[in-house]
Amino acid sequence: MSTPNDRRSPRTVDSNSWLILDTSFARFNKRVRLVFLVIFLTVFALLLRLAWVQLVAGPTLSNQAQLQRTSVITEPALRGGITDRNGQVLAYTMDARSLAVLPKQAEKLMQESYEENPEENPEPKQRIEEIAKRLPEMINKEGDDIEEDDIRDKLTSDRSYEVLVRNVDPDVAEKVGEEFPEITVERQDLRQYPNGAVAQNMIGKISTDNQGQFGLELSQDARLQGINGSRTVDIGGDGYQIPGSTRDVHPAVNGDSYELTIDLDAQTYVQQALQQAREKSGAKSASAVVLDSKTGEIIAMGSSDSIDPNGDIEKQLKRKKVFGDRATADSFEPGSVAKIMTAAAAIQEGKTTPDEVLKVPGSIEMSGVTVKDAWDHGEVPYTTTGIFGKSSNVGTLMLAERVGEEKMYEYFRKFGVGQTAGVGLPYEVAGYMPELNQWSGGTFANLPIGQGMSMSLLQMTSIYQALANDGVRVEPRLINKITTSDGAELDSDPAKETRVVSPETARTTVDMFRAVTQKDETGVQQGSGAPAAIDGYQVSGKTGTAQQVDPDTGAYSNSKYWINFAGIAPADKPRFVVGIMLDDPERGTDGGAGGSAAPLFHDIMAWMLDHYNVPLSKEAGPKLMLEANQ
Repeated sequence: MSTPNDRRSPRTVDSNSWLILDTSFARFNKRVRLVFLVIFLTVFALLLRLAWVQLVAGPTLSNQAQLQRTSVITEPALRGGITDRNGQVLAYTMDARSLAVLPKQAEKLMQESYEENPEENPEPKQRIEEIAKRLPEMINKEGDDIEEDDIRDKLTSDRSYEVLVRNVDPDVAEKVGEEFPEITVERQDLRQYPNGAVAQNMIGKISTDNQGQFGLELSQDARLQGINGSRTVDIGGDGYQIPGSTRDVHPAVNGDSYELTIDLDAQTYVQQALQQAREKSGAKSASAVVLDSKTGEIIAMGSSDSIDPNGDIEKQLKRKKVFGDRATADSFEPGSVAKIMTAAAAIQEGKTTPDEVLKVPGSIEMSGVTVKDAWDHGEVPYTTTGIFGKSSNVGTLMLAERVGEEKMYEYFRKFGVGQTAGVGLPYEVAGYMPELNQWSGGTFANLPIGQGMSMSLLQMTSIYQALANDGVRVEPRLINKITTSDGAELDSDPAKETRVVSPETARTTVDMFRAVTQKDETGVQQGSGAPAAIDGYQVSGKTGTAQQVDPDTGAYSNSKYWINFAGIAPADKPRFVVGIMLDDPERGTDGGAGGSAAPLFHDIMAWMLDHYNVPLSKEAGPKLMLEANQ
């Protein structure tokens, strides 16, 4: 039984204690509410963000993610080929491969392979050494020279992309790719020029990125290149294509193929002859053009200093080799070779005949300008034929005065002076021919004898083509036909034809200019270009010598000349026209152009006649009178 002392009195809680307890609970409750509020707001914000991502930004982000792993791969079109008129290859594209690597991605792939199976797969460093040693062994069998150190440096490079080796045979490249998946095999088209410098002035060259640099490779670049294709693929995290992800495939359209009018055999001979002529004469350069007299087709056109695209370009440039085509891109004063236009105009206008005898003095004054012949003489009874056979400036101007300024201007234009030949090569010059209203007092004393005007070698040769073709000038042509990759032959505009003089005038002029190549033991009836004569053929032509402009003084030089010759054979039934130009030869200038360019004309024309089996002239042709008996 309990006693009063054993009983415990109930605890008494005063009002202050309840107040403290109530305050503490209130603070706790406030914190809970605050925490819940923060959680609620956070969840709400996340929900809003999720809704925004899903409903608003979702498509954009999805596209961005897709783009980050999508790649459009270009499938290069095959560049079109170029051949001569007989189908001989001048330029083609060889199917080759290049071996490349993504250094960081490759190292990552090596590391992953090693971690997955360290017993079979080497460490990245060891793998790199293996590739550096093995790759040259595989490639060198193809004749390429690559070094282990170069491969090792590229495999460990900090760059994102490295080309290990170019121009690899496709079969060898495939074996490399199978043995070393870290290496990417890429298609690389390799342009080949099997004939070196032959015809390169016209063909041109492309750069390493397949862009035309000069010649037809430049002017016809768009057609030759074709249209690249493409395909879309997905790229994995390792930087490599995901198998089976290819889509949106657009096949490439290969470039068009070109057949030129030139004959590779003739072109080869002409360039060899030009090189020999340059060396013998000491000229800075020698150039030539061979045209079909009827069609205006360019059979050969070249110079002695064309670049060989397969050689060291820098070294060749130091040796004064040039890009491009001198026969169309360089202009010069033709000199006496242009007198044939004055002759044709005078005959067409009925102002003279081949046998007319003119008393030609040693000089003539026109509009205050005194013009002399290249040799001193008194009054000489030259026939019209003799005026041109002897290349008399005075006699030529006497005939030009009969024709008159306006008519002479019309004939110059009809012959194409001051107009581009339009053969499709870049940088073709139009030359210079002053408009009639720009003629001064001395202009008419210069133009009829080939001074005060300029033209390209192709333009000069085209003048003679017009007369060889019964008076019709046909626009020169270099491109014979263009064929698309699917075999369709593209239509081309017919060559522009211009009637310059009548057939009778053309034949008379051509026959009259046989006097230039005529030989005579006494020298009286011998022309200025007798070395151009070819046994068994009638040959018509004209020599030309023109002073060059001194770049230091701006005046005509007394020591630097252009030496030219243009001719037709056979003169009685024209087949070819050949134009020659020598730039400032050191030898052979004492006797005018006949001492330098005429022999070169002889060699080239004789080769052409023999190569094409052109029949001999039926007769030697009557001997022409150049100087009448006094």
